[in-house]
Amino acid sequence: MSIQWKGVMPAVTTKFKEDDTLDMEMFEVNIKAQLDAGVSGIILGGTLGEASTLTGEEKKQLIIETVQLVDGAVPVIINIAEQTTKGAIEAARVAKECGARGLMVLPPMRYKANDYETITYFKAIADSTDLPIMIYNNPVDYGIEVTLDMFEEMLECKNIEAVKESTRDISNVTRIKARFGNRLKVLTGVDTLGMESILMGADGWVAGLVCAFPAETCAVYELVKAGRINEALEIYRWFLPILELDINPQLVQNIKMAEVATGIGTERVRAPRLPLVGAERERVAKVISDGLAHRPKLPAYK
Repeated sequence: MSIQWKGVMPAVTTKFKEDDTLDMEMFEVNIKAQLDAGVSGIILGGTLGEASTLTGEEKKQLIIETVQLVDGAVPVIINIAEQTTKGAIEAARVAKECGARGLMVLPPMRYKANDYETITYFKAIADSTDLPIMIYNNPVDYGIEVTLDMFEEMLECKNIEAVKESTRDISNVTRIKARFGNRLKVLTGVDTLGMESILMGADGWVAGLVCAFPAETCAVYELVKAGRINEALEIYRWFLPILELDINPQLVQNIKMAEVATGIGTERVRAPRLPLVGAERERVAKVISDGLAHRPKLPAYK
């Protein structure tokens, strides 16, 4: 199995009905919008996908139905965020069984593993499967940083192929590329550093606000890669206030509000998350409405 770790890969939201079951009809609307815009992969069950609230059966359903929906157009990648090595290995097995073509793997959850334990954890998962793996490096939110020296050891596993770079240190893209070249593909995981990271050599963008604005996100990526920097920058400057909704503890609620505004989602979240209320809801709504009022006409970018 192989994945081209490049392009825009949305970390999609999970849609829910009023009775708190999966809303696969609205999910399909959103996935079709992503494919129409030109995304290069679909990532399920991340933070935006409210993975911590999903049952094992719901995750299976999401993988199986997404694989059917994309029909081979792009790879389906499932996030693994488990508390135990045994649980992560089992999640990888189930992912392959259900048709996923790749994994995005977080460090152990809850327990703050040391460097040796973290390396051992990732390598155990990689050794258990032939699915290609992208390591999610987000020390800001998850408390564990995967350093370049740690990657040096982990790259003994041939199927560890990429990193979702979310350290918030833009120079880390250069460090990774300088040390590992194309052996380790780099996908930025911070929306507000999306264009900057691509300019610094990132291969792709694991995006959040793409869930509501797929064409604009793909346009920025493709225009930068084509050297059409000024055109990309014009879109990105418009986009930035909206992208800032991604770097917030309530990013799921924020982005689902944006999906409603663009007609490709619902606002329902799973408790303990709740829809935004009060002044914060008004603030987010204004950011979205201001953005829509000045939404740019996109140049041809595909």
